Amino acid sequence: MSESGNGAPEASAGAVVKAALAGLVQDLGQFQSEMKSKFQQQEERLMMLDRKSLTRARPALATAAEAEAPHQKAFAAYVRSGDADALRGLDLEGKAIAVSGDGGYLVDPQTSDRIRSVLYSTASLRGVSTVVNVEATSYDVLIDTTEAGAGWATETDPTAETGTPTIERIVIPLHELSAMPKASQRLLDDSAFDIEGWLAARIAEKFARAEAQAFVLGDGDDKPTGFLTYDTAVNGTQVWGEIGHVTTGAPGDFAAVAAADAIIDLVYALGAQYRANGTFVMNSKTAGRVRKLKDGDERFLWSDGLAAGEPARLLGYPVLIAEDMPDIAAGSLSIAFGDFAAGYTIAERPDLRILRDPFSAKPHVLFYATKRVGGDVSDFEAIKVLKFSA
Repeated sequence: MSESGNGAPEASAGAVVKAALAGLVQDLGQFQSEMKSKFQQQEERLMMLDRKSLTRARPALATAAEAEAPHQKAFAAYVRSGDADALRGLDLEGKAIAVSGDGGYLVDPQTSDRIRSVLYSTASLRGVSTVVNVEATSYDVLIDTTEAGAGWATETDPTAETGTPTIERIVIPLHELSAMPKASQRLLDDSAFDIEGWLAARIAEKFARAEAQAFVLGDGDDKPTGFLTYDTAVNGTQVWGEIGHVTTGAPGDFAAVAAADAIIDLVYALGAQYRANGTFVMNSKTAGRVRKLKDGDERFLWSDGLAAGEPARLLGYPVLIAEDMPDIAAGSLSIAFGDFAAGYTIAERPDLRILRDPFSAKPHVLFYATKRVGGDVSDFEAIKVLKFSA
């Protein structure tokens, strides 16, 4: 086509481009409107879901707050002024908070949890043993002490009768553990004084010391039975009710030559099924001696924890420092190694009671706190001890 002098072809081409651009802008505007509408609908759905979730969660949170806050408030009033009316009328989880036969009120959950956390963080067997909560006055543990018989069967021969395992029953009675801190009434009247925190700290300190000592050396008379109170025998010759021991080869000391061998023998005296969860238990003085031991290549057996809060390790196994373990002496059982989760069981009542006594030590107020706890060896094969003798 030839061009005319008035430029008509150029004008028609420009009109086509303008029309195309206008159509593109219109399409983009329509797409943008559709996307805004979809985003708005999606946002509305998410808001509806959030509101439903919050609505369902609110009653549970409110119930928990209503259950704990009145108990804590009533307990604080009883501790400060002796006003027990709120505690008598309080019903927590279906259990009336009333004076029991031996006296006292249940401690509020916040203070009780604070005491329990201190007990678990204290260096005692509680940190490595099995801890169970019971509502009865004792706890029974059933232990299979022998292997069940087994044999190979053939296709035609009759199956012979095999041996029957022997079951041992261990009864762990619960004993009453008590503490009785005191404070002046003037101090209790001071609203700035954190009475709940003070009680938790004082009671936890007393309970932790008493428990740690009993789990190791307790004689079982109105207290838990410690694992070191049982008779020991040379490992491999012990019977049920005795703990196997390994000797160091020198009375009251490690052997002069190859002192590390006794520690290694102690580790491998424990059965393979227990060794994976093994833990060393000793006091600080003994740990100071063991820390200096080296193997035949002049490498220390002891290694510190790599991270904060991680226990030190001896031959790769964690070390629990329990100050109630005996010092090294002639014939002493100063080092224990075992799977204490299998070998020692602690049974306790989850509740903690406090009785306020403003009369016996005037002008001070006594707080008689009690809890029930018991402990005993539940598997004698899971614990071995090192005897410092020849």
